[in-house]
Amino acid sequence: MDSQASSSPRDLRIAQILLFVTPAMFTTNMVMARATAGLIPPVALAELRWLGVVLVLLPFCGRELWRSRAALRREWRHLVVLGFLGMGICGAAVYYGAVTTTATNIGLIYATSPVMIILLSRLLFAESFSFRQGLGTALALAGVLAIILRGDLTTILHLTFTPGDLIILGAAISWALYSVLLKHWRSSLSVTARLSAIAFAGVVVMLPVQAYELAVIGPPAFDARTIAAVATLILVPGVGAYATFGYMTKHLGPNRTGLMLYLAPVYTALMAWLLLGEAFAIYHWLGAALVLPGLYFATHKPDRT
Repeated sequence: MDSQASSSPRDLRIAQILLFVTPAMFTTNMVMARATAGLIPPVALAELRWLGVVLVLLPFCGRELWRSRAALRREWRHLVVLGFLGMGICGAAVYYGAVTTTATNIGLIYATSPVMIILLSRLLFAESFSFRQGLGTALALAGVLAIILRGDLTTILHLTFTPGDLIILGAAISWALYSVLLKHWRSSLSVTARLSAIAFAGVVVMLPVQAYELAVIGPPAFDARTIAAVATLILVPGVGAYATFGYMTKHLGPNRTGLMLYLAPVYTALMAWLLLGEAFAIYHWLGAALVLPGLYFATHKPDRT
């Protein structure tokens, strides 16, 4: 069933606005992943992030989770799989990959997720994809390519990849699968309660790997810098990004919601310009000029008269 057909106009408007806000929060994770590379061990960083998310959300959904014990027992397998994909692989793997790649590369590689989401939706659940969505997706993809190639097609001949890039590609595939399953595995829990349960499942799933990391590397050193980094990851790309992503997936569906990742390279370049003083080149403007209308066509369902 079309997710937009079962959502109110107000829900759709909010979801479409969040489509342009949420990528900025996800971009924060990409930048922080690079900034904390070598500072906090990857699995420890992921564990601290998602344990923090659980602790932040519990005061708001703890009662609902207690009342929904039967639903949790029914859905626990789904919660574990989603926690493994969304918090384990998309958490620790991203931080591990960031050691040998850049924040910009992370954003660019994650921008392939929308195509993977579309393919997995069709393969696993036979989800339809309209001509309008195809046009919008093509425009958005062209915008991402304009940024990757810096407006010059010959750039593709000189692209290089690191082990970190391949790890991030695996995380992007995991994110695509998480996105599709999050929509199609129905849940009686609210968005906040479900996110809290998935995050807790992710923390539990990562415990064996965390134990190995502690034995080999040791615990992270806590100071003002590491505490600030973890707090940022908990609140912005943790609670904020995943909660709004779950809301959008519920009301727009995984295909339309996944397209927001096409904005990641644009937002990464914009953040680098604002915070680091890096130049915002003409190809960034070209990319934005293609991505923004592409997202509109791909996600906005015209009114029928």
